[in-house]
Amino acid sequence: MSPLPKLLLLILTVAVSSAMASDDERVSELLSLQSRSKSGVIRLNDQSLSRFLTAVKTPRPYSILLFFDAAQLHDKQELRLTELHNEFSIVASSFLTNNPSNSKLFFCDIEFKESQLSFSQFGVNALPHIRLIGPNMSLKDSEPMDQGDFSRLAESMAEFVEAKTKISVGPIHRPPVFSRNQLILIAVVIVIWIPFFIKKVITGQTLLHDPKVWLAGSVFVYFFSVSGAMHNIIRKMPMFLVDRNDPSKLVFFYQGSGMQLGAEGFTVGFLYTVVGLLLAFLTHGLVRVRNVSVQRVVMIFALLVSFLAVKQVVYLDNWKTGYGIHGFWPSSWN
Repeated sequence: MSPLPKLLLLILTVAVSSAMASDDERVSELLSLQSRSKSGVIRLNDQSLSRFLTAVKTPRPYSILLFFDAAQLHDKQELRLTELHNEFSIVASSFLTNNPSNSKLFFCDIEFKESQLSFSQFGVNALPHIRLIGPNMSLKDSEPMDQGDFSRLAESMAEFVEAKTKISVGPIHRPPVFSRNQLILIAVVIVIWIPFFIKKVITGQTLLHDPKVWLAGSVFVYFFSVSGAMHNIIRKMPMFLVDRNDPSKLVFFYQGSGMQLGAEGFTVGFLYTVVGLLLAFLTHGLVRVRNVSVQRVVMIFALLVSFLAVKQVVYLDNWKTGYGIHGFWPSSWN
């Protein structure tokens, strides 16, 4: 073999070895940063993002799931950035627990004030936003997580990762609601309280023996049912939104059938509850009044208030959905 091909082969070997060493150094550095993070989420900025992504030739030996954050927007409840970042951290810690020897996927975040150039490079102009940068992807080609998938929080993030990377995240490990010491304290309090509770039950002096408690509970269940409170809890709907045209104003009623704010449900639930309480009073309380004149006045007042409440509910439904409610006389009356 002539000296020239040997020289080219030597240069190529050195270049490949250098690239592999460089990739190994970056993986080792990412693992070191990951180990120093309590949740396993690595904080990146413009410089570190360039080092681990744009400055590395594809295919990279790893993928990065990137959470875009902005501290100045944490007070905007409708964005839920703090909650989503906590869920992102739960996915990261669960992934590390289930995959302790992982070096193929890293969970990272960047903050807007520290990484404005990176935000512009990715073309991110709205939050919340999560992107997956695969081994063969440039910043522009990275895959964003669909906004509609944020509703299921950590579970949907894990499904996104598994669908795009074919790497198993494993079960989600959420922190316990109570710590060990708190559970011990609760157990001690319960043990001390049990004898007193038994005595109250025997003498019939508990809250469960008070009819007023059952009355208040039934009213609460009725209001909870008709106000859409379960919908608000499941969908984590905010009570109100900030007006985009005037940030100093709040929006309590959202026009359109695609979304319902918490204030809307509570308002309609309150109107329904008023009608229900008036009906209960007429059938259980007013019938015991012996004065016919008082019965008539109260009956007329209750009917008037109920009519106005139902009319307001119909108006709100028509304003929100565009559907109208019409009354029709029986055809035999025409």
